[in-house]
Amino acid sequence: MMELYEKYVGLVFDNRYRVERIVGIGGMAVVFKATDLLMRRTVAIKILKDEISADEQAVQRFKHEYRAVAMLSHQNIVNIHDASVRDNIKYIVMEYVEGITLKNYMQHREVLNLREIISYTTQILRALDHAHKKGIIHRDIKPQNIMLLKNGVIKVMDFGIAKIPNAETVTMTDKAIGTVYYISPEQVNGSPTDARSDLYALGVMLYEMATGSLPFSAETPVSVALMQVNDTATPPREINPHIPVGLEQIITRAMEKDPDARYQSAEEMLEHLLKLRENPKIIFKENKAAKNKQKKQKNADTAASKPKHKTSRSMFPIIMGVTLAFLVVAGVAGYYMLDRLFLNGSMNDYEELRIPNFVGSAYTEELAEWFESSEYYTDPVITYVYSDTVEKGKIMEQEPLAEEKRKVLPGKQECEVQLTVSQGARTITLEDYSVRDYREVRTELRDLGLNVKEERVTDSILLTGYVVRTEPGVGTVLHEDDTVTIYISNGSDTVTVSVPDFKGLSEARALITLMEHDLNVGDVTYEKNWQTAGTVIGQSVDAWSSVPKYSEISFTVSGGPSYAGDGKTIPTEDDMKWTPVETPEPVVTPEPDNTWDDGNGSSDWTDDTNDDNSGWTDDSAGTVWEDNTDEDSGSTDDSWMDDTSGGTEEDDTSDDDNWWDLGWDWIRP
Repeated sequence: MMELYEKYVGLVFDNRYRVERIVGIGGMAVVFKATDLLMRRTVAIKILKDEISADEQAVQRFKHEYRAVAMLSHQNIVNIHDASVRDNIKYIVMEYVEGITLKNYMQHREVLNLREIISYTTQILRALDHAHKKGIIHRDIKPQNIMLLKNGVIKVMDFGIAKIPNAETVTMTDKAIGTVYYISPEQVNGSPTDARSDLYALGVMLYEMATGSLPFSAETPVSVALMQVNDTATPPREINPHIPVGLEQIITRAMEKDPDARYQSAEEMLEHLLKLRENPKIIFKENKAAKNKQKKQKNADTAASKPKHKTSRSMFPIIMGVTLAFLVVAGVAGYYMLDRLFLNGSMNDYEELRIPNFVGSAYTEELAEWFESSEYYTDPVITYVYSDTVEKGKIMEQEPLAEEKRKVLPGKQECEVQLTVSQGARTITLEDYSVRDYREVRTELRDLGLNVKEERVTDSILLTGYVVRTEPGVGTVLHEDDTVTIYISNGSDTVTVSVPDFKGLSEARALITLMEHDLNVGDVTYEKNWQTAGTVIGQSVDAWSSVPKYSEISFTVSGGPSYAGDGKTIPTEDDMKWTPVETPEPVVTPEPDNTWDDGNGSSDWTDDTNDDNSGWTDDSAGTVWEDNTDEDSGSTDDSWMDDTSGGTEEDDTSDDDNWWDLGWDWIRP
């Protein structure tokens, strides 16, 4: 998908806006980071997608957004600087903000704490109050349209279907299906909308932030829309009992079906929220408008059910009516007392059931119809759970258990059965995670039960830290514990840093040094070593090597002289102790015996060789036979000299080896 829009990167629009890279892709538009060359500032450019640029309604909505925000100026509303709508391209230039959508943050945190809820909602209310006082109704308030900056500031976006004074209202038919979770009842019914519709949507957001779940959900958008009109949401404190009563009151009032029973302005709702911030234990007075509405409705229902008759000034009919009613009540009560005391009454009508075994059976339409037609059982309460061992559709558990006995009164009191049904092994279909911060994507994938690997790649389009693609790709069906590799952009101009020498540093010091050099820690492995436990003894990248910023460096760390872990477990106190090892007895090597026994019991010959002078000494006579050959100088004078007599036996030949053949005739056998 990104390839279609990379053609804009590097272009300069209207000789002013230089497009740099893609930062987001939505349903209607692509958002780029750009530089305003005239004002010398970073901006965001929202370009209408090519495939819908000819859609008149989409273009009208695009223009509408610009007109709406151009009327506003508030710190919690994304500012629009410029716009251009031409045949070949349609774009809006807006304030560039770095952050994530509130929806992404809520999915990451699931349930927000009270401080965050009040902070974010307060900022949204101030933005809405500003817009409402200008006559602008947003009509599409949802967490996907709220940006959360790193400093906690909220920015409200996307006024594409806003209601603007003295302007043609853009239809929201194309958006209703996508926003049914936050849509107000009057929007579903097609009734006129006003500021209170935005407050209803904000009430739904509050509910989701406080409980971690939406108030209404169903299999189809149409069903959800009907629930917004007809159903009452589960009280928030039943889902999350830790939230204050006052917060539940604010949520409930904002989500009243009747606009007259809701807060009548963002300012009024903001006042209650600020009081809750000052005193989290506050309990607000009853909502009089809602109470009066209920009372009027009850009176109307009662009046409609009563038969009309002429009034009479006589008291006799009233007295007779009261008397007759008393007699009827007394008669019925007497009957039941006699029935209980003497006849054992309806106890005789109770029947005893023996609960069948449903576990292992498939929960089918036939079984559901059997429950529905039975006079002994109510419709079962079904809970669906994922299971790797039980086939999809099979009943895993039941309550009451099989063979248990229950008493029922047919037609009046029935037995309720709870069944747990398998959904089979959980599968996950990979979404398109490209052009998103890799930390968000990593968290979402891990929450789905998947293992995540990360690979850094050079990319000339996406910002550093944004996901380029995943492997496997979009639409792949996976199971829990499968592995997904996310490829993360390192940007086009990769900045490198020099890797320090970590050896000899403690783990804490190594971590600080990593941060100081814009590097990240990789795997840490412990091994047995004589150095103090926690000392770095090895690193995956050699010291002084150049690597891209934020590269991961893995370490080998000493676990201590007695470490016995698996390499991942942190050393214990015992691992750090030195265990002495017994030193073996030294091996004594005997001096070499350089003697030769002549065999006659009187003389022995000793090798007097000392590299330069070789000879044999007759220990019995002191006679020395000596090799006078000067091997180092290459002499060919090989002789044996009898030092005792001055005689010399000499080989005058030039062959150095011939002396071995001479003189042996006088060596005694």
